[in-house]
Amino acid sequence: MKTIAYTGLWDEFFSEQSLIKKMIHEVCQIEDTRDYMNADYLLYSLFSEEHWQVPDSTIKIFYTGENITPDFNACDYAMGFDWLDFGDRYLRFPLYYLYEDVCDLMETKHLKPVEKKVDFCSMTISNANRNPIFRGLFDELSAYKKVDSGGGWNNNIGGPVDDKFSFDQTHKFSIVCENSSYPGYTTEKLIQAFAANCIPIYWGDPAVGKVFNKKAFINVLDHHSIADVVEKVKEIDQNEVLYTDMLHEPALSDLQYSKARQTEILRKFLSNIFTPSLKDAMRRNRDCRGKMYIDKQRGNIHENHSDGALSRMKYFISAHIKS
Repeated sequence: MKTIAYTGLWDEFFSEQSLIKKMIHEVCQIEDTRDYMNADYLLYSLFSEEHWQVPDSTIKIFYTGENITPDFNACDYAMGFDWLDFGDRYLRFPLYYLYEDVCDLMETKHLKPVEKKVDFCSMTISNANRNPIFRGLFDELSAYKKVDSGGGWNNNIGGPVDDKFSFDQTHKFSIVCENSSYPGYTTEKLIQAFAANCIPIYWGDPAVGKVFNKKAFINVLDHHSIADVVEKVKEIDQNEVLYTDMLHEPALSDLQYSKARQTEILRKFLSNIFTPSLKDAMRRNRDCRGKMYIDKQRGNIHENHSDGALSRMKYFISAHIKS
């Protein structure tokens, strides 16, 4: 039986309901293993460097939920945010599709009756190192009405919220800012606001309109200034018809981006990787310059961790793969 190992992934990825992991086992009879050095396949992300050490024969699949472009010299296949066309080697499958229940709520939010909201605007930000645009949005909107900050940054409600979804549900609007602005990099933050039936005030992905309906949210990048954004929020807040119409707009720009459609595409992508023979599934260059590239990375890692730090790095395999 074929075997697969995992490294550099986050804790939630290993839940029993993890979509990608679950689907791999649906398309192929395969056994999970801790022994990544002898596994047929390695599914990895950027939170460890173990993947550089595996044999050249290992079929490597990279998945990222962070804003980083896959290195196709290092992997045979990849999934991420970028709008790339790389034959059968790449699938655009953003992290938010792994939030299956939230996707369902987001995709049906426009069908729900409009409920009376008690509060004006929410914001749940703890990473103060992200782009400072959120500070300006918070300050200028707060001059109009109170913005409830429920995260670790500038908290003004007595402490961080335990349930972000319930917190957002009571608000008409929600400030949603990505950590960075990059084409295709839309995270779960936007769909969480849609699911809670807020009107998102969104900053981040400049190509967000490819997937999400711009009539359903306020896109900061479509405005000349934060002051213009605030005026738009005021207009919607003070006009019940505009507010209701926006809530009744579907979140998605096209049904091809629905969870059901994209999950089926994921199934075909994974089937193409796991059903052929191991030799036929190989894609990355393993000869000449390709091998030199990998060997160089292995050497760099050995040099950088010659003090023994590599052996002390936190990896995720043994904690999450059953015996």
